[in-house]
Amino acid sequence: EDPWELVALKEKAGRKVSVCLPSLNEAETIGEILRLTREELMEKVPLVDQLCVVDGGSHDGTREAAEEAGAEVFRQDEILPGLYEPLGKGDALWRSLYCLSGDIIIWMDSDIRNFHSRFVTGLLGPLLARPDVRFVKGYYQRPIKAERRLLPTGGGRVTELVARPLLSLFFPELSALIQPLSGEYGGERELLESIPFFSGYGVEIGMLMDIHSRYGMGVIGQVDLVERQ
Repeated sequence: EDPWELVALKEKAGRKVSVCLPSLNEAETIGEILRLTREELMEKVPLVDQLCVVDGGSHDGTREAAEEAGAEVFRQDEILPGLYEPLGKGDALWRSLYCLSGDIIIWMDSDIRNFHSRFVTGLLGPLLARPDVRFVKGYYQRPIKAERRLLPTGGGRVTELVARPLLSLFFPELSALIQPLSGEYGGERELLESIPFFSGYGVEIGMLMDIHSRYGMGVIGQVDLVERQ
């Protein structure tokens, strides 16, 4: 998607966009993801309005790297303190809703090694251009390291061996999603605030089941983000 076309659609709709990364000990990669997002999609074009990190208690300099890259940084246990014990990724995403101001929220994993601005623009495209699409998942090629080589395919084995077969049994329509467990996705705040968030890594599959059950398959889109390492 052309970022300027997305800016025009965003401004016409009067919407704001928040991008958030949940993190835990990802100092090696998180800074570059945030820096590129800020430079390409906040400074060059006014597409992203808020860039945020919710950190689960890193001890490797992740929070410092995120602040240096220009993101707002929140500790997971300091959001709604004392309400619940922080419980992994799903809990971090749920708490992030209390920190994010956008009408559209994009979440991305913080360990991407080949990050490109298309990860954000690709997810935003359907949400801004298609009024019927209210939640979008990314899919991509998943190279995998084996015997000191980077093989072009082979990653995402949990998806292929567990997630998609189970979905085909119990939620057959959702088996149309190529990578239901991908960590790059986003949606309308109104929709996201209406569903529960499972704790830990159950959050991705739980979101899909609840959105499908409440709103139907027609609100869910998927977009090709090319490759994720």
